[in-house]
Amino acid sequence: MTRLEQIGKKKEKLVIGLMSGTSVDSIDAVLVKVRGSGTSTTFKQLAFHTQRYPKGFKEFVLQNSLPGTGSVDTISALNILCATFFADAVLALIKKTGLSIAKIDLIGSHGQTIHHVPQSRSLFGKNIRSTLQIGDPTTIAKLTGIVTVGNFRTGDMALGGQGAPLVPYFDFLAFRSSRLNRAILNIGGIANITLLKKNCAANDVFAFDTGPGNMIVDALMKHYYGKQFDRHGAAAAKGKILPLLLREMMQNPYFKKNPPKSTGRELFGAAFIENIIRCSAKSSANDVIATATEFTALTVYDQFSRFLRKQLGGQPLHELIISGGGSKNDMIIGSLKKYFLPASVCVSDEFGIPSDSKEALCFALLANETLCGNPSNIPSVTGASRGTILGTISL
Repeated sequence: MTRLEQIGKKKEKLVIGLMSGTSVDSIDAVLVKVRGSGTSTTFKQLAFHTQRYPKGFKEFVLQNSLPGTGSVDTISALNILCATFFADAVLALIKKTGLSIAKIDLIGSHGQTIHHVPQSRSLFGKNIRSTLQIGDPTTIAKLTGIVTVGNFRTGDMALGGQGAPLVPYFDFLAFRSSRLNRAILNIGGIANITLLKKNCAANDVFAFDTGPGNMIVDALMKHYYGKQFDRHGAAAAKGKILPLLLREMMQNPYFKKNPPKSTGRELFGAAFIENIIRCSAKSSANDVIATATEFTALTVYDQFSRFLRKQLGGQPLHELIISGGGSKNDMIIGSLKKYFLPASVCVSDEFGIPSDSKEALCFALLANETLCGNPSNIPSVTGASRGTILGTISL
């Protein structure tokens, strides 16, 4: 506990953030210099490292991420195995910087989500919500020798929240403006959007998952071409949008559901993708991929129009700031620019926050908030009954 007290008293900390998203392709690790906490937080990215998972690991995780496909012994093993990969990413990042392990104060790890059930469920007389992120933080702490904060989602869920999205707190710290209405869009496997009205306080933030980001396009690229993703949207650029298929995809009931809400592979995983392939059996691969790519952009705009525009009270949206892997897909960006005119559409890199490392940065800052004793969920976003300190601390 003495170590925690020492870290807590430091004016400046070196924190590593770890993120592995819905795509399950790699671990993003970022080293951040953090000063202060809460709205006085300032930070600077010092180094970034992407650690690829071993061949076949993604498929193994996905096989064990849906009901009826996993087993308790396999998931137990995956929890520890994933933690060793996270620890490897930390050590590789530190080696890249030339620093000693002793210089690093803290790790914030999101873990790897394998199942997320944000809807309340009744079991044995108790109403519960649940989520599971593997990559045991205690194992990371022991293998690296660095205090680790993990399991960020469950504290919010215990208070009736959905445990997601958590990135909006980071968005508030990093992007709030006194002059501009901004929407911050992260396009990972799942896409989430945060609305920051000018002069907003944390309680004014409105955010939720808009639906699939890259995960459907990635799955279709794997199915048709054996590739992990559509680089720069090249395959989509060769195809044409299939209106009937796009209309069918937009019928998913998630899009009509009121926030707070979050989603994942449970709604937009294998069954959803198999239906797309079945409905488009006579269409070209590029046409299907073009339609799925447009679907990502259209769902973002649809959800903005349904639930966020009214929050602006007649004021215009000035900027849409994009991060995540989807920010590199030219076709997604082109469609978003078309839909969101006259708002300026740009990437977070233009604000000094690299799109590749944004989510890892988020969990570095969330770990700092935990150690400083600050609530970092936003009840208006997650639906929790109150703000609360997130995460578990592993020594």
